[in-house]
Amino acid sequence: MGNHIYKTTYIVKKMDCPAEEEIIRIKLQGLWNIISIDIDIPTKKLQVYHVGDNKEITQYLDSLDLGVQLITSQKTEDKIKKGKEYYEKTRIQKGVLIQVLIINLSFFCLEMITGFMADSMGLIADSLDMLADSIVYSLSLLAVGAHESKKKMVAGVAGYFQGFLAIMGFVEVLRRFLGYGENPDFKMMIVISVLALIGNIICLNLLKRSKSREAHMQASMIFTSNDVIVNAGVIIAGILVYFTVSRIPDLIIGAIIFILVGRGSYRIIKLSR
Repeated sequence: MGNHIYKTTYIVKKMDCPAEEEIIRIKLQGLWNIISIDIDIPTKKLQVYHVGDNKEITQYLDSLDLGVQLITSQKTEDKIKKGKEYYEKTRIQKGVLIQVLIINLSFFCLEMITGFMADSMGLIADSLDMLADSIVYSLSLLAVGAHESKKKMVAGVAGYFQGFLAIMGFVEVLRRFLGYGENPDFKMMIVISVLALIGNIICLNLLKRSKSREAHMQASMIFTSNDVIVNAGVIIAGILVYFTVSRIPDLIIGAIIFILVGRGSYRIIKLSR
């Protein structure tokens, strides 16, 4: 097929939400011949612009077990334009992802430290949610130009590490439900969660300003929007701790977030296989 750029169209029968979009993008991004990926969830359509044949691309998609069906593969006439647009978008997106990654990692450290200081499982769980997003952003950046084996190794280590932390956190929540531990510092819970909320709003604005409609950027915006909801949940839990003089609200929000982090870990581990 030479160096022509081809547009190959697939139907992904089990693609129902942005999580599958992100998995597909990260899975394919390590391939040398990928130029760009367009995904439309409502129609379950995946269009891949690439150099050379689609054999390896199809094999990678089949390994995800998402019910992928090859529809068409043909040369595209606007190969130069498509290539220039792609590399410019990649440059912008990488810059945005780096900024968002730095913010998420900073708040992961802040919430983890203050979570232990405040004895709040909600803050600790929220810090792991920040870590989960950081892992996804890091994998997206690492995958650019990286060898597939390296990407899988990093994804696997990160997924298992995140899963281990989620399990340990959930066990601690259960222990505290049984009566161990002190009531959390509701003031620190609220203040730190408000700061994290501001950080996530900044991330959301950065992602929106990129004006990208590509799957991974759209998924990142949804992940960050969910983080805003989680932050609000921790703030509400802190207020309830104050009014009820009980650790139960903190433990409930902590358990919910740990479950979400565990689900994210499972998806990353699945990606690494």
